[in-house]
Amino acid sequence: MKARTNLDGQILIAMPGMSDSRFDRSLVYLCVHSDGGAMGLIVNKTMPMMNFAELISRLDITEPDDPISDDMLNRGVLYGGPVEPGRGFVLHTSDYFSADSSLPVTERIALTATTDILKAMARGEGPHMAMLALGYSGWAPGQLEDEIQRNGWLHCAADDELLFDTRQDGKYLSALRKIGVDPAMLSGEAGHG
Repeated sequence: MKARTNLDGQILIAMPGMSDSRFDRSLVYLCVHSDGGAMGLIVNKTMPMMNFAELISRLDITEPDDPISDDMLNRGVLYGGPVEPGRGFVLHTSDYFSADSSLPVTERIALTATTDILKAMARGEGPHMAMLALGYSGWAPGQLEDEIQRNGWLHCAADDELLFDTRQDGKYLSALRKIGVDPAMLSGEAGHG
């Protein structure tokens, strides 16, 4: 039996013909990939009509006179995936880390799902780079491996541009170029024989 490749910290690239339309042209950063399943965040799809200012207003985590930078106020919130769409996540550089609530993904990247990081970001005390997402993408044990085998996903190394660039247009093509794939040559058909 072939050993499973651990894809923690990698970007999944949805292939044409992906059977689940929620992942059409998606890039998913894998935070956890183990024998117990996989969990990640879509890093190239923005939530409609939602930004950091709206999110912190809904959560009521700042005072009206708290100074928040324009950059933070206008920062978009990403659609992390179809699972628990009301649950928030912050994917960020590990210069911000809470032993109680941050999950190290790689040596440089961590995931935090508490409002403490949002408060720190609002005060300008958060991580150097971060992206906010609502919902996540999840796979049961063996499900992701099966989808990869059926030609549903490619994968590439993550970088700051793919994770943290606020311009979502072009990320999908950038990920494909990273692994030397011409999008015009992609097919939704599996090539296993």
